[in-house]
Amino acid sequence: MNDQPTLDQLSINTLRFLAADAVQKAKSGHPGTPMGAAPLAYTLWQRFLKHNPRNPAWPDRDRFVLSPGHASMLLYGLLHLTGYDLPLEELRSFRQWGSKTPGHPEYGETPGVEMTTGPLGQGFAHAVGMAVAERWLAEHYNRPGHAIIDHHTYALVSDGDLQEGVASEAASLAGTLKLGKLIFLYDDNDIQIEGSTDLAFAENVARRFDAYGWQVLGPIDGNDLGAVEAAIRQAQADAARPSLIVCKTVIGFGSPEQGTAKVHGEPLGDASLRAAKGVLDWPLEPAFYVPDVVKAHMGQAVARGRIAEEDWQEQFAAYAAAYPDEAAELVGQLRGDLPADWDAGLVDLFPAGTPLMASRESSGKVLNALVQRVHALTGGSADLAPSTKTHLAGYGDFGWDEYCGHNMHFGVREHAMGAIVNGMALHGGLIPYSATFLQFADYMRPPMRLAALMGIRALYVFTHDSIGLGEDGPTHQPVEHLLSLRAIPNLTVIRPADARETAEAWRAALLNRGGPTALIFSRQALPLLSDDDGQQAKGLQRGAYILWQSGASQPQVILIGSGSETQFALAAGKQLATGGVSVRVVSMPSWELFDRQPAEYRESVLPTEVRARVAVEAALKLGWERYVGLDGAVVGMDGFGASAPANVLYEKFGITAEAVAAAARKLIAQE
Repeated sequence: MNDQPTLDQLSINTLRFLAADAVQKAKSGHPGTPMGAAPLAYTLWQRFLKHNPRNPAWPDRDRFVLSPGHASMLLYGLLHLTGYDLPLEELRSFRQWGSKTPGHPEYGETPGVEMTTGPLGQGFAHAVGMAVAERWLAEHYNRPGHAIIDHHTYALVSDGDLQEGVASEAASLAGTLKLGKLIFLYDDNDIQIEGSTDLAFAENVARRFDAYGWQVLGPIDGNDLGAVEAAIRQAQADAARPSLIVCKTVIGFGSPEQGTAKVHGEPLGDASLRAAKGVLDWPLEPAFYVPDVVKAHMGQAVARGRIAEEDWQEQFAAYAAAYPDEAAELVGQLRGDLPADWDAGLVDLFPAGTPLMASRESSGKVLNALVQRVHALTGGSADLAPSTKTHLAGYGDFGWDEYCGHNMHFGVREHAMGAIVNGMALHGGLIPYSATFLQFADYMRPPMRLAALMGIRALYVFTHDSIGLGEDGPTHQPVEHLLSLRAIPNLTVIRPADARETAEAWRAALLNRGGPTALIFSRQALPLLSDDDGQQAKGLQRGAYILWQSGASQPQVILIGSGSETQFALAAGKQLATGGVSVRVVSMPSWELFDRQPAEYRESVLPTEVRARVAVEAALKLGWERYVGLDGAVVGMDGFGASAPANVLYEKFGITAEAVAAAARKLIAQE
């Protein structure tokens, strides 16, 4: 077993049967793709992938994304054999409680897993974001003779990935941006769950990607390691185009049911597993067999990775000596740090007397102030920067003739935009944001959910947040979207009430390193809600705070406002106070931030004894019962909006200060 071709095949079969044995033991899983695509993955990992198993976070490593996450055992086998902290016992515990080998790869759970995959198409689009980040950092920090950011982004993608719309959106943008260090191996096995891909996917994929501006290689025989290697080298040589290598494979290779849908998503079964091992000359026992020569052969990745990182560290030391300021800045960005005094002066942007201003406008001012201190801040919109006010003036564009600009242009591709921003955050070194209208958050929900699951710092700007956008009508007026976003665990949703709260919302978003943040802004102009120097608005950091109060320390009624409707709560409170009612007005821009506060603080803002509570928000009422209780009232929407000026809509739908005051009087009368 010393000749290289035999050792290669032995290693490939080890990957195949680690996957098949794990699925068999778990009594669930997907053996087909690992068995069919093992030669592709082996060739990439053994002959090309730059990585250090002893330091999975090495910044200049190549990124590898397994987009068909159901094939997770292929990735776990690679990680185990190449020396990551993933012992064989973890593979034996595939899909079990507490193991590092969940059914689909999960970022943060398994060393070496670059992102959570499973929803098809997402890995494809997130990988595009990783390649964007690599290009942006290289353009900003590399210097002649100092290529300290210089790596590829690879992915294994499937027929299912390429059928998803998000992959098409991302592929189109990747070709436009000429991301030459993006290389995808397409596992073209012609099978999906319901049968042949011809049932629903008979297009010419190669011609489609050629039209996107990709280099398309193949089709090649996925079992021909020489052909796979040659194709990857050819892909690496094209710096101006991303590459798609079409690899014809056989799903479930070696099993009696190979080439059929039966091997896609269920264990082979004892008989078929024995038969497959017989066909490929593999020992029937023990399960999870790893030949010593394979362990030694693939384990050489540890030494290669150590040497590669040590070489890079030497290069970086020379770079730091020549460019100390740039090196220090880059190190901080890769750690995700914020510079000293990064938020200085934000409170001064909106002094007393600031005229009425839409929170999208104040957001634009804050964003343009922040980028002057936070170099890592970069992003863009889905062709809506003039409307979302997210253009960074004087900071250039990413793409076209330059790649170091801070303004990205995603085109009308909200789904891909969310995923690409996530990929940029996963890569590290950037604090990326996206922007569109709140109504279109539905198009971005899958990547937002993944970002929340992975706990990454991605920022999503949503403007035109209610019926307040007016004449464009119900197709563009979000009513259910706030509740939809608030339902995603670990997504922090912030809807500020005025310009000062908007500044604090951006501060909270950048400080939130444990998950994504959705910033919700208005189209219509809003007044400043306090006459102080802006200190009161810092209460936003706690999710909710007492904005105004009359009378005794324990009020008769509490009025709670969110975003643009907080002004109605404040006006209603002052109306009630003139009638002798003791009122507390609470601004609650973020449920999530408030719920994270200690019980004592939450009780100080919303004392249990005060049962008369009214919330007001120009969105569906559902959900506010958690703060007003079953005995309280909610002034909000019961259905879709309409086309009319904003002030008319608020009047017609009964979202006014008068309606809030009337609801409060009714509750007080019932006590």
